Amino acid sequence: MTITITAFENSPDKGRGLARDMRVRWALEEVGQPYEVRLLSFAQMKEPAHLALHPFGQIPTYEEREFTLFETGAIILHIAERYPGLLPEGAAARARAITWMFAALNTMEQPIVELETVRLLESKEPWYEQRLPAVQGRVRNRLGQLSRRLGNAEWLDGGFSAGDLMMVEVLVRLESSSLLDDYPNLIAYVARAKARPAFERAFAAQLAVFTAQSSAG
Repeated sequence: MTITITAFENSPDKGRGLARDMRVRWALEEVGQPYEVRLLSFAQMKEPAHLALHPFGQIPTYEEREFTLFETGAIILHIAERYPGLLPEGAAARARAITWMFAALNTMEQPIVELETVRLLESKEPWYEQRLPAVQGRVRNRLGQLSRRLGNAEWLDGGFSAGDLMMVEVLVRLESSSLLDDYPNLIAYVARAKARPAFERAFAAQLAVFTAQSSAG
């Protein structure tokens, strides 16, 4: 039975590949698994049918027969463990790749999302000018640590893995800012990942949804 994932019918990222279904699309492309996409409006995301799949009313979800998952970290770990291509064979190397997945979601993404929240939702608040530099500083601190760890390596730990996929998906959220400019090795790291055919296919598929909705509107 074909895998089905859910995605925004009208994504707020306007086809930039920032919606989190992009992570799942990319993972499925890397392991060569076909999938279908069920597009949802914001209203449908809060209806009982979707809340039964995702109790927080978000996307993406993953469905295969009676098996369902939500949360991109859990979905991608499931894909990586089930299909070859995203985790190395050795137990220690697999554990390190999974560690980088958790690091991307817990250590790197949190301050980046906080920065997005400040910029999008708090720019009119009286504390904005004081709060913004502090949040930017936390992001730069994490970028510096990651940059030093990556060094001149191509990927985080040996070959490309689910850890790199998740880390790059977090870092692309900064591409519209100047925060990556001081870390040329991270810029090159993101560029290498985005040049992968699987990424290009996933990005094109997500962009096609936005293009179709724009044409229909």
